[in-house]
Amino acid sequence: MTFRFLRQIGAFAAASLLCAVPASAQDEPFDEYLESVAMKARSEGVRQSAIDSVFTGLTPNDRVLALDRENVSSSGSGTSTGFPSMAGYLARHNTASRINGGVRKLAQVRSIGAEVERQYGVPAEIIVAIWGHETAYGQVMGGFDLPRSLATLAWEGRRRALFERELIDVLKMVDQGVPRSRLEGSWAGAFGNGQFLPSVYLRLAVDGDGDGSRDIWNSDVDTMHSIANYFRDAGWRTGEPWAVRAYVPNSADRSGIENHVNSPVCPRVHERHSRWLTVREWRERGVEPRSPIADDTMAALFEPDGPAEPGYLLTQNYRVILEYNCSNYYAMSVGLLADEISR
Repeated sequence: MTFRFLRQIGAFAAASLLCAVPASAQDEPFDEYLESVAMKARSEGVRQSAIDSVFTGLTPNDRVLALDRENVSSSGSGTSTGFPSMAGYLARHNTASRINGGVRKLAQVRSIGAEVERQYGVPAEIIVAIWGHETAYGQVMGGFDLPRSLATLAWEGRRRALFERELIDVLKMVDQGVPRSRLEGSWAGAFGNGQFLPSVYLRLAVDGDGDGSRDIWNSDVDTMHSIANYFRDAGWRTGEPWAVRAYVPNSADRSGIENHVNSPVCPRVHERHSRWLTVREWRERGVEPRSPIADDTMAALFEPDGPAEPGYLLTQNYRVILEYNCSNYYAMSVGLLADEISR
């Protein structure tokens, strides 16, 4: 696991819980702060014309500051695990509407999906499930001015290192030809069908249709290629499921399966998983996969709502989904949505 997840919108909620929120923005005048950013951008090769087109007339967005301060996770309904109910989360997010929308979108992009799967090894249904969770298949991409949001969050200072980097990278996007008018997205700086941040766009977005533009706003081809490239970069293993449902009887041998490794990144996510064993070793302990999976596959047991509720054997590809958004709730809902829309 790396810090890649910090470049995605889902990490912002976790980060806001770990830091105290200041009562006000930085004392430094906004215009003076932008000039310091412009100086750094020029040192990285960004032309003044791009800087002017982005920064001219820019002002702080008070609504963005308010949303950042309010950005805390919902407590949800508790379970025996002490965590909010996974079943409740899935019921709210993997609705019939979202599943049906995914079935339709998968049918629309079937030929693109086949090409993308051959090239990147990532199943089309996984890409479509990400698309559905991030923007309802392109219907909800956000209406905030991206440079203004990023500049506001960087100027505030609480997570300046993160947002200033993204602000400079959005300047680079404009310098490379992305129209200024296209730069709209979420209040926290993510944009397009897959809700990339500028740093991710610069590094991993793909011009899949060869028209000279990496258009993850309007092009299904570029969107599919770009999300697939993100997953390949994060270590997706071709031919391996993200997880399989598992039957875990009361008689299953649970001795010594606790995970004692402290993850350096979002440990609360990983501390809920068991240690890694081969599927063969899980079978020997009485845990039975309910779908095909190779015996030599490494897997971790996850029982999100406790031993009496559904259990899953998670693979490395589950960890790849976590790279997109470091949340068990998100990763489980994406994986299960992909399963539903591919039936």
